[in-house]
Amino acid sequence: MVVHGEREVLPSATRAEAAKALTAFTTAYNKADKAYDSSLDADHVTGALGDIDAGRLKAGHKNYPGGNPAYSPLEFSDPKFTIPKKAGWPRWFVAEARGNKGGDAHWLLVFTRDDLGDPWQVAYLTLITPGSLPELKKDKDGWAEAVPVNSTGLAVPPADLSRTYTAYLKNGGRTFADGPHTSNWRALRAKAAKQPGLATQFIDEPLTSGDYGPLALRTRDGGALVFFAHRRYQKLTAAANASIPTQKPDVLALVSGEIKQSLTMEFMSNEVALDPKGGGQVSVLTRLEGMTSGTGS
Repeated sequence: MVVHGEREVLPSATRAEAAKALTAFTTAYNKADKAYDSSLDADHVTGALGDIDAGRLKAGHKNYPGGNPAYSPLEFSDPKFTIPKKAGWPRWFVAEARGNKGGDAHWLLVFTRDDLGDPWQVAYLTLITPGSLPELKKDKDGWAEAVPVNSTGLAVPPADLSRTYTAYLKNGGRTFADGPHTSNWRALRAKAAKQPGLATQFIDEPLTSGDYGPLALRTRDGGALVFFAHRRYQKLTAAANASIPTQKPDVLALVSGEIKQSLTMEFMSNEVALDPKGGGQVSVLTRLEGMTSGTGS
């Protein structure tokens, strides 16, 4: 019998394949981190994490060409895998594990691949408080349910979440519940916008497709746990009689041009949100970001 993976609803991976993918990622991540060389884990990262990781390693290499002087290997324990059944590509699954870095937080990683012959790559990575995620819907065999990105049964279709979030960061509104990554972040931006002698501008760009496309899992109550990303820019402009604050070496390593009166920094940000069934407010549970480039003038 021929099984057509593009049409059949099948688990995205076996549990053994998921465990093997986590081990392969960890090995490659450690090699890249030790050498500060992004080519060593490029086959194991993509999308938002790929950009964040490349920026981190580029800065590290510029400041420490001989490798990471503070290197210690990342180790995971007690991994748990959430694997959805779905038709078509990409296939994907979620791993949650305790890491020996990041304090008491757990690492949450989303692995994807676009074809059977491709390696599994981590597209999203965030840190979460253990037990903070909603309970996910699973069938009798323990497989999760992937939510179509154009699903209309949620407060916001997952396909629109990045666009809705970036609009909220600019204009506010009631689509998102208050919290550190919504109302608090907007308040911090408003405070930073007008410092004496220094103006700060924020520009957010949605990311909605390809390796940056959203991925969603059905929660037990009918909502969705959504992984999504956006790109943002932060521009500092000093007044004529002032100067840009001194930046850390990791920031300066990613900046081209000379910082005189302005500095524009580009960041990649990835978020995890709880998108409720029907109406209600979306809750952004966690966010992780990294600088990817900068320009001084």
